[in-house]
Amino acid sequence: MPYEPYFTEEHDELRKMIRKFVEKEIAPFVDEWEEKGEFPRSVFTRMGELGLLGLHYAEEVGGQGGDYFSGIVLAEEMNKCGCGGVPMAIAVQTDMATPPIYKFGTKDQHERFLKPALRGEKIAAIGITEPNNGSDVMGIQTRARREGDEWVINGAKTFITNGTRADFITLVTRTCDDPGPKGITLFLVETNRPGFSVGKKLDKVGMRSSDTAELIFDNVCVPHENLLGEEGKGFYQIMWQLQGERMVGAAGAIGGAEHAYDLALNYAKTRIAFNQPISNFQVIAHLLAEMKTQIETCKELTYATAYRFSKGEVPSKEISMTKLAAAQMSHWVADRALQIFGGNGYMAEYPIERAWRDSRLPRIGGGTDEIMKEIIAKQMGL
Repeated sequence: MPYEPYFTEEHDELRKMIRKFVEKEIAPFVDEWEEKGEFPRSVFTRMGELGLLGLHYAEEVGGQGGDYFSGIVLAEEMNKCGCGGVPMAIAVQTDMATPPIYKFGTKDQHERFLKPALRGEKIAAIGITEPNNGSDVMGIQTRARREGDEWVINGAKTFITNGTRADFITLVTRTCDDPGPKGITLFLVETNRPGFSVGKKLDKVGMRSSDTAELIFDNVCVPHENLLGEEGKGFYQIMWQLQGERMVGAAGAIGGAEHAYDLALNYAKTRIAFNQPISNFQVIAHLLAEMKTQIETCKELTYATAYRFSKGEVPSKEISMTKLAAAQMSHWVADRALQIFGGNGYMAEYPIERAWRDSRLPRIGGGTDEIMKEIIAKQMGL
């Protein structure tokens, strides 16, 4: 499908280039990286060399000057690599940790943090979730205290993708006792500063090729010039950031669903039962038809919402709907795909089991299904 007016011939060429890169430099190694629990830093470097980390960033900050749909293409194609961990870690770099620097950062912060991240020279992470606070951003307890020209940070973060090897964290902190949004401020924190440590690397059900960690901040001192945006405006800045995170999460979920669907389709055409391919059976054929329909439906919703977001709108209700629908669809498609594989689908040697495990996280990360429903309901006046 052409998906007009969202994609152009340039997008099609970009998609071909990314697909070739994934097939040659990512997919052959995902089994090894999944077993190891981490993929090499060289992937960031290589993608930086190819310009894939700054597709929708302006050229003056080291990006490629492309439009927002360039990033949608990247998210979709990366999620067809055979695992969810690598594209998730890359999405943190391109669409979670760095957008606030681009939008709210100073020229100095662009030079020190954004440009090296887009070149793949520095790995970024986003520090929001805490051991006792996930969806409730206003409940953040990590504290930053002003001391002269420095800020002293104490607290802990958890479930942080890229956490074990990030060079800097886009960190959400509390800078005053105000329990509301005015108490939240963002900082850029280099991980080589005294007092920063990785509490532990976390063991996960899926997305195993990405590193996820608990982070500890014990009297970590950062200069005032590392404050991102305005003091006390961090809540509004991170709420804006989460809209982009949810959009790229929806696009990634679509790519993951297409990967699971393709595995199931190919298996159904080659698996023989009762002397014929199981795709000949109406129950399987209709299931595949329903899976494809759900994917295409979510694509249309995602592209329409992304179009509005690309024009400067922040339609949070529709973004929440998009993220909710795409995440649930991807999990549903992966589950049906595994069912088509039958007993083989439950075996580790078949790639569908990994797609099934990886499909569960999008319904939690970036805002749970329940939080998405709450946002939608509130904006419906309920």
